[in-house]
Amino acid sequence: MDNNQFPASPYRHVLFCTDFSPNADFAFDFAVDTVRRRPGCILTLLHVLPEPDAQFWKTYLYEVDDIDVKAKAAIDRKVAESYLPRVPEGVDFRVAFRIGRDYIKILEFAEEQDIDLVVIGRQGHSAFGTVLFGNVTERVARKAPCPVLVIPLDYEKRLAARKELDHADRD
Repeated sequence: MDNNQFPASPYRHVLFCTDFSPNADFAFDFAVDTVRRRPGCILTLLHVLPEPDAQFWKTYLYEVDDIDVKAKAAIDRKVAESYLPRVPEGVDFRVAFRIGRDYIKILEFAEEQDIDLVVIGRQGHSAFGTVLFGNVTERVARKAPCPVLVIPLDYEKRLAARKELDHADRD
């Protein structure tokens, strides 16, 4: 079937949510694949920094000089190491971060930016010590204003097993 026979893609802007966990890193490949197949589609990476719940910590953290600047620098560094090298040339790739309640900020961002698809890992635990996926994924999938592609980390094992079988069949 000729590609021209397919209707235009409904995806103009894909949101990839990350906590920098192995599951998020695996899910990123699905987000990249989605935009790579749709010329002109934007891929935005979003990381949500948790806002401390206790008023004491909020006050303390906001008194520390340049906390947002330092957090953004750490995120930029992680994105440059883990994600930028995997973005194909020509893909419009953007990075955003928010501070607050993870699933709420993801949903707000999706609404504000008119996101057409959210790509998110099912479970993960970041190096920052915060759990972003699990309940977050379920809440985003249930309340998002657009489709949500949920990537379980276990699927990576299934793909690896499939590759082994394909390789064995060729030998």
